[in-house]
Amino acid sequence: MCRQATDFTVKTMRIVNTKEIEEKIYLAALRAGINLTADCENAICRAYGNEENQAAKFALQTIMKNAETAKAERMPVCQDTGMAVVILQIGQEVFLEGKLLTDAVNDGVRRAYADGYFRKSVCDPLTRENTGNNTPAVIHTEIVAGDKINLTYMPKGFGSENMSRLYMLKPAQGYAGITDAVVETVKLAGSRPCPPVYVGVGIGGTFDHCAFLAKKALTRDVGANSSDAELAEMEKTLLQRINGLNIGCQGFHGNTTAIGVAIEKAPTHIAGLPVAVNIQCHCVRCVKEEI
Repeated sequence: MCRQATDFTVKTMRIVNTKEIEEKIYLAALRAGINLTADCENAICRAYGNEENQAAKFALQTIMKNAETAKAERMPVCQDTGMAVVILQIGQEVFLEGKLLTDAVNDGVRRAYADGYFRKSVCDPLTRENTGNNTPAVIHTEIVAGDKINLTYMPKGFGSENMSRLYMLKPAQGYAGITDAVVETVKLAGSRPCPPVYVGVGIGGTFDHCAFLAKKALTRDVGANSSDAELAEMEKTLLQRINGLNIGCQGFHGNTTAIGVAIEKAPTHIAGLPVAVNIQCHCVRCVKEEI
C-alpha cells in the first residue's frame, strides 16, 4: 500500500547574489596584496628578537620595514602579487543567484589587480601569453553545513610555489618518511623561496587531494598548531628540524628558516601514503571573510 508522507519540514534557503561574492573577493584581493597577516608580522618580529646572526637580523629588519612601507603607502608588499587562490566553503542551505560563481570570483580578481596596480602574472602554460588581468583564479569549493559562505583569499607567489613537492611514499615509511620528506623539501629549496618560510603539509587522500590539503594548511594562522595532538607534535618537531638547517632569513644562515609548519591530513588508501609540501615565502598574505 502506498502512503503519502505528511511529516516533513520545509527549510527556507538563504539567497546570496554572486555579486556579493565578487565584491568580497575584490576587497580581499586589494587588502591581501598590500598587507601581511598580523600573525605573520608577529612571527617575523619574534624571529628578529631571537636572531643572533647579524646578516639575518638585518634581513629580518628589512622585511619588517618593507611591510610597514607597503601598508603606509598602499603599495604591494611583494613585487610578485601572486596567482589568486580562493577557497569557498558554501553552506548547503545557500542558494546562489546572479552570474556564474566562477565569473564572479574572476571579475573580483580582475578589478582588484587593475585598481591596485598589481603585477599581472597569469599566462598560458604553453604559449606563455599573459591573460592580462591575473585570471583565472584557482578556485576550490567545499559544501558545508549551514547558510553561510566562508571565503579565503590567498595570492600565491611562485618563488615559493616552485619549491613545493609531492611524494607518493610507501605506507611502511610512516612518520619518519613523512618528516624526512618535509625537511628534504625545505633543504633543497634553500634560499630560493625567500625564507623564513611557512610550510604547509598535506598527508593522505589522493595525489590531488593531498596537494589541496597542503595549500589549505597555509591558510591557518602562523603559529597556530593543529587541534589534533599527534599533528601538533609533528608540527613542533618539523619546525625544530627545519630551523636546525641553518638556512636562515634570505639564506644568510641563522636561527629561523621557517616561521611555522601547518599540517592537514585525510584518510588514504591502504596501499599509499601521499605527502605534499607547499612552501610559502615570508610574505604570508591571506584574507578570510564571511557572507
